Amino acid sequence: AAAGLKSFVDTADGYQFLYPNGWLQVKVADGPDVVFHDLIEVSENVSVVISAVPQGKSLTELGTPTEVGYKLGKAALAPEGSGRSAELVNVAQKETDGKTYYFLEYEVKLPNQEKRHNIASVAVSRGKLFTFNASVPERRWKKLQRTIDEVVSSFSVY
Repeated sequence: AAAGLKSFVDTADGYQFLYPNGWLQVKVADGPDVVFHDLIEVSENVSVVISAVPQGKSLTELGTPTEVGYKLGKAALAPEGSGRSAELVNVAQKETDGKTYYFLEYEVKLPNQEKRHNIASVAVSRGKLFTFNASVPERRWKKLQRTIDEVVSSFSVY
């Protein structure tokens, strides 16, 4: 693992990632498969959500990075009635070990006007859609950007 990062592996669901030292795993009922957050800044977090994929489609069959990014933003980050808005500001695509990953960057505004930065890595494996999301307050983004980029890039499915 990179300096200052620890490894998390879920062999049952088939994914792994790195997360910052000093972050703790928290149990969430009826939510993401796993969540880690910072001990001090508890709103800084990473999570993994596993969803079914329609008719066993591949990630590219679900859409381009931009199309998937808009769908994810509306469904997960700023659902109707939440009072939140999510602007997709950057997308990228990468192939690793025969798997396609989309990287999606959002600026999210909460109802209280607080701004957040969300970076997601999305992949399809074994008929499931894996969404790894990292979220930090905008005021901490510049300081944490390199670490968060490293964490999100470390996410892999198998």
